[in-house]
Amino acid sequence: MVTRLDRLTVVETALRLLNETGLEGLTLRRIATELDVKAPALYWHFAGKQALLDEMATRIFQGIMDAVQSADDWPGSARWQDLLAEAMRALRGTLLSYRDGAKVFSGTRYTGTEYAGPLDRMLGALVERGFTVRTAGRAWFTAYAYTIGFVIEEQAVMPLPGERDPFYDIGERAARLADYPYVAAVGTELFDDYDSGYEAGLAVTIAGIEARLAPGAVTERPTGTV
Repeated sequence: MVTRLDRLTVVETALRLLNETGLEGLTLRRIATELDVKAPALYWHFAGKQALLDEMATRIFQGIMDAVQSADDWPGSARWQDLLAEAMRALRGTLLSYRDGAKVFSGTRYTGTEYAGPLDRMLGALVERGFTVRTAGRAWFTAYAYTIGFVIEEQAVMPLPGERDPFYDIGERAARLADYPYVAAVGTELFDDYDSGYEAGLAVTIAGIEARLAPGAVTERPTGTV
């Protein structure tokens, strides 16, 4: 029996239940049952499920960024590439620890302002390394969007680490697509070894940021050119 119901208690309960129910099964009624309260009691804290998801994403994000920046000398003399990559790896790792973790993040709106401090420090570290405020924001969002999108696809195959959707059997897929050899051959690349796949894509993303947004990069090109 929970003796004190507050926003943090609701959010922590929701995050714990997420691994059991997935995003679709996570309802305010289910959370209320877990907390042994009536569903209307939760509406004092959250107007609906989306408001709860917004708060969940905010708290997860703040925790990630605080952990990344926990060293006394952060960011020290680290290169911007390493700072950005470290933050993105931490984001992916945390999202993978929750069933549908990336879907919780996708489309949510951060609440309050507590999350802004760690993000401001990250953007400031990029600016100190020669980015403008605009290009720092674009660099961050580009890497962030890549990570969220990658993990959404990853969790469609591996809802949780070690739990694979049987639909994505590499051997069965190759046999089914035998008449399409190139499509069949990329099965392992697309649906297996996600750690290597993520790192390869992250390297490409950071290289693109370096080429187009980083200090000294050519940022203005004629429309329609690459």
